[in-house]
Amino acid sequence: MKPLAVVLASGGMDSCVTTAIAKQSYRLAMLHVSYGQRTQNRERIAFHALADFFQAETRMETSIAHLTQIGGSSLTDPNLPVTPANLETGAIPTSYVPFRNAHLLAIATSWAEILGAVRIFYGAVEEDSSGYPDCREEFVQAFNHLIEAGTKPDTHIQVETPLIHMNKAQIVAQGLALKAPLHLTWSCYQAEDIACGTCDSCALRLRGFALAGQTDPLPYVQA
Repeated sequence: MKPLAVVLASGGMDSCVTTAIAKQSYRLAMLHVSYGQRTQNRERIAFHALADFFQAETRMETSIAHLTQIGGSSLTDPNLPVTPANLETGAIPTSYVPFRNAHLLAIATSWAEILGAVRIFYGAVEEDSSGYPDCREEFVQAFNHLIEAGTKPDTHIQVETPLIHMNKAQIVAQGLALKAPLHLTWSCYQAEDIACGTCDSCALRLRGFALAGQTDPLPYVQA
């Protein structure tokens, strides 16, 4: 029997391709965490569609809505506009949710320890991301040390980020090669019906499909 892995799945393209990679070697326990983001209802629909497609052995959906109270991000604070994408800047965008991935990975670690899972997968992308500090390889390595220090002696869990050194075009190509259901995913930061096409996430996704010579299956208001 294959070992078990917990997959953090937002419902977006990166987590979909990450799930497809994990599926090759592991049984899947899929985890979705809402945090008060603008598109949480649409992302939840995408998560369950992906969990069904990949035949997850178990799934869990939970919330850390306190990130909305903390604020500081245009994804969780309705008073902060989602700024149009600028893919040439090196600045961290307003969509950064402070230390979000540490919260998500902590939940995943707790669940993985209870389930007896040996891996946690999440779709961090360093080279072609929006500059989020918690998507860097350095952060992942530090979190793996934290897991080792903070779990039972007989617990052996590693965080894996198979996309971390890919760009979006490579992720699209990998997803298509694995027959991942990219049409079931949702990436837009601010719309839940038709993707805006102008936020960082939409712009990165559209550029990835274009550079891969493919057409994005999702509809866009502006593309």
